[in-house]
Amino acid sequence: MSDSYLNLWLLSLILALPIILLFRRKQPKLNLPPGQMGWPLVGQTIGYLRPHPATTIGEFMEQHIARYGKIFKSSLFGEPAIVSADAELNKFIFNNEGKLFECSYPKSIGGILGKWSMLVVVGDMHRDMRAIALNFMSNAMLRTTMLKDVERHALLVLNSWKQDFKFSAQEEAKKFTFNLMVKNILSLEPETPEAEALKKAYATFMKGVVSAPLNLPGTAYRKALQSRFTILKFIERKMEERNQNIKGGDEGLDDDLLSWVLKNSNLTSEQVLDLILSLLFAGHETSSVAISLALYFLPACPRAVQQLREEHREIARAKREAGEVELTWDDYRRMEFTHWVVNETLRLGNVVRFLHRKAIKDIRYKGYDIPRGWKVLPVLAAVHLDPSNFDHPQLFDPWRWQNNGSRGGSTGTSNNFMPFGGGGRYCAGSELAKLEIAIFIHHLILNCEWQLAEQDQAFVYPFVDFPKGLPITVQRLSLI
Repeated sequence: MSDSYLNLWLLSLILALPIILLFRRKQPKLNLPPGQMGWPLVGQTIGYLRPHPATTIGEFMEQHIARYGKIFKSSLFGEPAIVSADAELNKFIFNNEGKLFECSYPKSIGGILGKWSMLVVVGDMHRDMRAIALNFMSNAMLRTTMLKDVERHALLVLNSWKQDFKFSAQEEAKKFTFNLMVKNILSLEPETPEAEALKKAYATFMKGVVSAPLNLPGTAYRKALQSRFTILKFIERKMEERNQNIKGGDEGLDDDLLSWVLKNSNLTSEQVLDLILSLLFAGHETSSVAISLALYFLPACPRAVQQLREEHREIARAKREAGEVELTWDDYRRMEFTHWVVNETLRLGNVVRFLHRKAIKDIRYKGYDIPRGWKVLPVLAAVHLDPSNFDHPQLFDPWRWQNNGSRGGSTGTSNNFMPFGGGGRYCAGSELAKLEIAIFIHHLILNCEWQLAEQDQAFVYPFVDFPKGLPITVQRLSLI
């Protein structure tokens, strides 16, 4: 660098210094939560996403909570972030959706799920799409159509299991929930060529959703984008068929979600495609993981298995005496201990570990500043596995949910237990998910005894998954 160029650079710096100092004086000093920002660009993302057992919060969260408390700052996913392991702050975030916070997932998620995915849209569009999902999974639909379909598809899977034959329980759970969703969304019957082709494309798609967002030839992310294209083309063909049926007056020919959306919403074709894809994703993946977790936790708790068998044997006996075969909504409501098992599975397994939010205003909370534009991560798992909220949190204990969970938490279970989020983005499929798990358990516990065929456990990648697919063997029972 020449002397004249260096002198000019120093002069410019000296002249700019008063302006910089004046600007800095005008900025109020923020009282950010304690913490560290980590490396440039990547921040602390690598440590935060490091795989760990699903029944723990991982080394990163353990160390940061021990050092900084339940609310701390960091740099994650390329942005400055406030991380919350605090139940009250999490509820505050959920209750102020659209007012102080909004959904803000990494661009890679929107790139693969679609810019109109229900997971990533905000404001009026999210409200409209969520209303469609709630109508699809309403209490009336669950009591009638959904309950029958859930039972039918659970039996289809369970009846295919062979005695003493080793198989992946995780894949079987995925088969159950996938078949259920494509039947109700697209009117596809299980094991038909169309359904099998869609399932194959969807499996490739899911591998990309949970992979590093590297859009390079041969990567899981690139293959997922290609599978997304295949899936959307399939849905698009179904949309054309439905529109032809509607124009021809055959409106009742396909009584599924896709037909309902085309007849009753003002969504564009692109928005319908992303909505259907996001409902397939949300309705299939999370429920199957929860069922797999229940199959993993229960063998280690024989007392819970025995109480489940007693409960479901009594339901089956009453139905036999009444001359009934299919389960009813009243039967489902009688599954009290089963509901405790479902709650405990969701608490300990934490299918959804954390959520992505962003502050849309400058916020002051408990003396800390949360600047506008900062990412905010409510970590649900950290609340569910906090010993100050739940006694012996690493223990699978369904009985903690007696008396509406009064044994489970020390400061009010409604704040401490939020497996489906909260506020305006509370999971629209929460009741369907619980119904799927309970009905699957009902027929499983009456007809099978199962054990792990190999050592396996749930890990966080950050999606919960079993590395070996949860291999099990079964023996047939006759308890009815």
